[in-house]
Amino acid sequence: MNIPYLDLKTKNSRIRPQIMRAIGEVLASGTYCSGAVIDAFEHAFAHACGTKHAVAVGSGTEALWFALLAHGISHGDEVITAAISSIPTIEAICLTGARPVFADVDPRTYTIDPEALARAVNPRTKAVMPGHLFGQMAEMDAILEIAIRHGVAVIEDAADAPGADDLGRKAGSLGDCGCFSFHPSKCLGAIGHAGAVVTNHQHIADRIRMLCNHGRSHRNRHHHPGWTGKIDAIQAAVLMVKLKHLEHDHARRRAHAVAYHQALNGLSGVVSPWVREGTRHAHHIHALRVRDRLKLLTLLDEYEIGYAIHHPVPTHLQPGYRFLGHKEGDFPVAEACTHEFVSLPIEPQLERKHIDAVAEVVREACGTSVAA
Repeated sequence: MNIPYLDLKTKNSRIRPQIMRAIGEVLASGTYCSGAVIDAFEHAFAHACGTKHAVAVGSGTEALWFALLAHGISHGDEVITAAISSIPTIEAICLTGARPVFADVDPRTYTIDPEALARAVNPRTKAVMPGHLFGQMAEMDAILEIAIRHGVAVIEDAADAPGADDLGRKAGSLGDCGCFSFHPSKCLGAIGHAGAVVTNHQHIADRIRMLCNHGRSHRNRHHHPGWTGKIDAIQAAVLMVKLKHLEHDHARRRAHAVAYHQALNGLSGVVSPWVREGTRHAHHIHALRVRDRLKLLTLLDEYEIGYAIHHPVPTHLQPGYRFLGHKEGDFPVAEACTHEFVSLPIEPQLERKHIDAVAEVVREACGTSVAA
């Protein structure tokens, strides 16, 4: 069959002339690290997220790091996040000198469980960083209520979820700020590393602008140590092109997700992604939970169908984070999920016949084959 999990060459070929034109305009301008195209993208992305400000930076990891620094997170502080989190989330916390604290996840959404979050808050907690895993928004109303009660900041890790929403409120707009990655594999992907922080707070935006520009507010006026963390003009130009196609691509992803759900609903040993009522899932990743994962992976390989195993090792059990003192069994829901995740192809350029073919292999592997 030869259905790839991710084919960036084909994905970008659909709009290659627009991308090349945008890159050509940047090259002709002679302005590569600042300028009108970056300002235009920041304005457009803030509008798309329903926020007043967006600051485009060099990567999603930097977005998380700068957001934490802008909230004063430092040595001795604790930041709570989900037990299923991407490594950049934990890296950003550690880079500030703070300590990552994990809370188990909801077994349906795989995002942070508000009850577990409430139990994890303590006097050292300075922020909570809920992730919108795979494109499903975390239960932000409950999270915000807990954060307000304890006086801690809420920094949304929205790397998987540009365009997702909860009752019309866009991912990234509900907390004190929201952080995005524009890695090429993301729903809104650059052609290299890039990211952004969105916020409704002027002082947070101003602080991040200084942090990603050597701590300066004006030329040769440096207020504190900073970093080289600005987005470059070529990535901003490419993202401006791709932002115009984001809603169309989301519609395609949603259609693929519905087709998978219809084909696999009720299949023994398979749990399809659950979309929380009132939300729009970005469907960046279509991760099944499969009881007999090895059997499915073997068959997918046989049919040359691409897949991914996201979070194969729970974050708290990664070798680099043993210093946190966790052991197997500390977060049982997260651990059970990571032993079963299998992500299926869901890119917008795929056609319905591809989705049907993948679903058929899943049904074959799980014991219920459908006649062609």
